[in-house]
Amino acid sequence: MWLLNLAWKNLWRNRARTIITMAAVFFAVLLSVVAASLSQGVFNNLIKNVVGFYTGYVQVHKQGYQQDQVLDNSFTNDARVAASILAHENVSGLTPRLESFALASSESITKGCMAVGIDPEREDGVTLLRQKLAAGRYLNADDHGVLMGSGLAERLQLKAGDTVVMIGQGYHGAMAAGKYEVAGLLKFGAPNLNDGALFMPLPLAQEMYGAEGMLTSWVLSLQHPDEANATAAEVGQLLGKDFEVMSWGELLPDIKQHIDSDTNSMKYIQGVLYLLVCFGIFGTLLMMMVERRFELGMLTAIGMKKSMLMLLIGIESMLTILAGCLMGMLVALPVVYLLSVHPLRIAGQDAVAYERFGFEAIFPASLDGQIFLSQGMMVLAAALLLALYPVYKVWRLNAIQAMKR
Repeated sequence: MWLLNLAWKNLWRNRARTIITMAAVFFAVLLSVVAASLSQGVFNNLIKNVVGFYTGYVQVHKQGYQQDQVLDNSFTNDARVAASILAHENVSGLTPRLESFALASSESITKGCMAVGIDPEREDGVTLLRQKLAAGRYLNADDHGVLMGSGLAERLQLKAGDTVVMIGQGYHGAMAAGKYEVAGLLKFGAPNLNDGALFMPLPLAQEMYGAEGMLTSWVLSLQHPDEANATAAEVGQLLGKDFEVMSWGELLPDIKQHIDSDTNSMKYIQGVLYLLVCFGIFGTLLMMMVERRFELGMLTAIGMKKSMLMLLIGIESMLTILAGCLMGMLVALPVVYLLSVHPLRIAGQDAVAYERFGFEAIFPASLDGQIFLSQGMMVLAAALLLALYPVYKVWRLNAIQAMKR
């Protein structure tokens, strides 16, 4: 106990030296936490934007549908299946879909499109489809109109209130055709959706394709999106082998690969940051040992055991590092919170490019507590490892040489 009291008093005998050492650890923790939070926040926001376009976080299909996406691989709209999915604690909502290819025509212009039967209200709850409405009105469950991507409408030279003719192949090879009002136009950031997506009420799509009571997928929204893979696996076990349950990463492997690649790149950047942090901390410890060389030599000369002196220096270093880490985490918390509520915004042409592809032109921070803990522990471990240097120097200390001026 007396060593702890002595170590604490030694820290404040030279306030400037102690504050500089604490500051090195403080800024190391602050920078590493903020950098990691921004990195994680940007990736989370990217995932939110991508899955918010259309896919959702998890989809349920009939077994084999992902490999052969045709209406013959649809399944019956069973309320018991929906109830089983919703029973999972991480599933916050789901929406049914009937998807197929069709030709959309207006007078002499024809273009292929992805025709999707949806429950308008439930779809909006999962993918916020209503927010993408650029002109006209949104659909209701018993509507006889359709919503069309603005790029597709432009190519067909149609606007809200016009009529579109659709032709395709229905369930079990039946002929599918219909004539519908263009109720509204949708503006997507993703070019493939903007130029080729058409939405219609689910009963209307089932009628046109001759697939009454059939679905091609359930699309799920999650309370904890970062648990998408685990949730997909658990829902898959619950539903059995007749269904395939896929997370957004399996549905969009290119996006998943891009995020993984960027994540690995960020690890190298953080590695460089840790290296700079270690040099900063080591510099302050080296300065401390140079300034206290005479003091340590004198203590050894008057009879203080090196083992006790090594323990004293170790306690001093540990107290300094712990104080710096705690202050860094406490200051990082409001900084990260402010960056999550008021994220950094991209301006100019870069912002236009982001928004053109449907991404918010912002860099938000993540409030995941695991980031604070992991980054704080990483800096703490590095600093404590570096703190072995003063202990080693005391062990190798020659009292006579140390007291020479």
